[in-house]
Amino acid sequence: MTNALVQPDPGLYVWTIIVFVGLLLAANKLFWKPLMVAVRDREDTIRKSLDDARQAKEELARLNVESQRILTEARKQADVILSETRADAARFREELKQKAQTEAAGIVKNAEKQIGLETARAVQLIRKEAVDLSVAIASKILRRDVTSQDNERLIEETLRELDSTRPN
Repeated sequence: MTNALVQPDPGLYVWTIIVFVGLLLAANKLFWKPLMVAVRDREDTIRKSLDDARQAKEELARLNVESQRILTEARKQADVILSETRADAARFREELKQKAQTEAAGIVKNAEKQIGLETARAVQLIRKEAVDLSVAIASKILRRDVTSQDNERLIEETLRELDSTRPN
């Protein structure tokens, strides 16, 4: 008893090969070509993504260089502005100092002038008092009354004598 499935049959081999080739052709047409197209499309997409990533990396490097240049330039401008501001502040401080010194000198000069006027007035008053006192003493000594005209004349003479003896 021999099993028919185990017995070699040349017709079965031919039909098996024909079915296998037919299935292979059908699989190639239905599955393999679309699969290969999808793989090629995926490869193209990956290649394009890699190129885009490389370009983005180059663009990022270029932008980093550009931003560093801009930042350096901004720092230089900030330093220039800061030094100009400091110079302006120093100049303004010096102007205020000069103005204050000028005003202080004017105040001192005015005060000196006022002091001179007040001193002259005080000296004049002291002289007048001294003359009045001298006239009163002289009239007591002479035992006579001095008239106001005599008083004026004595005052004038005494002031002239004091002015001529006073050092300038």
